Amino acid sequence: MTPERFAQLADAYGANLQRWPDAEREAARRLLDAGDGQLLATWQRASWLDGQLDSYQLPVADPALARTIIASAPAPRVSFWSSYSGWLSRAGLLGAGLAGLATGMLLVSLSMPLTPSGDNEALPSVFDHSDLEMIYGTDPEEAEQ
Repeated sequence: MTPERFAQLADAYGANLQRWPDAEREAARRLLDAGDGQLLATWQRASWLDGQLDSYQLPVADPALARTIIASAPAPRVSFWSSYSGWLSRAGLLGAGLAGLATGMLLVSLSMPLTPSGDNEALPSVFDHSDLEMIYGTDPEEAEQ
């Protein structure tokens, strides 16, 4: 470890070697034990800064000041969508229900014959495939007739 690296680590992690990376601790202890004056001065500056930071106390905020700040805050704005979200979601469900109802009515109307069922010439339903074999049959003798 170089003295420059020691100074970088002391600035980053402070004087307490337990906060330093594990790989750097032993080399830092050996340099401190060697008694280099420049390294000891760097370590003492880091130790002084650690003490200053550890001893700093935040002043207690005045409760009246906190209430004044809260009271002076602007009221939250209500957006257009949040004010109408209650009935818009219900309108969407109603629309989906009406679409399902219309689809069901269309399905029923397509599945019923076009003329009353008492008439013999009634057209079949869209879903009636009873005469499909007759139209698309594969028997060549039936196709000639």
